[in-house]
Amino acid sequence: MEKTNHVDLSHHKKREYCTNRLRYRDGRKLTAVKVYTVVNESKHLMVFGVPRINLYQEIKQLFAKHGKLTEVKRVTDELKANDTVQIEQFTDCYYVKYEKVHQARLAKARIDRKNFYGGILHVSYAPEYETVSDVREKLKYRKQDVLYRLKQNTREIANE
Repeated sequence: MEKTNHVDLSHHKKREYCTNRLRYRDGRKLTAVKVYTVVNESKHLMVFGVPRINLYQEIKQLFAKHGKLTEVKRVTDELKANDTVQIEQFTDCYYVKYEKVHQARLAKARIDRKNFYGGILHVSYAPEYETVSDVREKLKYRKQDVLYRLKQNTREIANE
């Protein structure tokens, strides 16, 4: 994992939910952001709001349910030292890395805003930890996914 001394981590700040969207643009659940690109996704995640009672093993078990983990690390002190992200009092922040991007996407969708030992977890992508090879892999996977979906849609249209 690379050092984050010079990187702006303000994108990890939890945003207020958007409540003024047009009715047809509202989703099933309230969110702050409705649009993202493949650039926003990452197999690197930051987990905020973990109660500070040494929950390393529990975090590892929770995230391991959604795919193979390559790294889990408590980064509270590192982030506080960099003074780039405000961390709530009495909580920890963890860095979680998955083997595949789609595993991280699934974990983020299922765990974000989850009640965990009395705290509400906030999970965000951490693309600042990506290497060039991570980005290449991510774009390759997205291209394959889009091609697959295009084939599926073409078949459905042809069968109508």
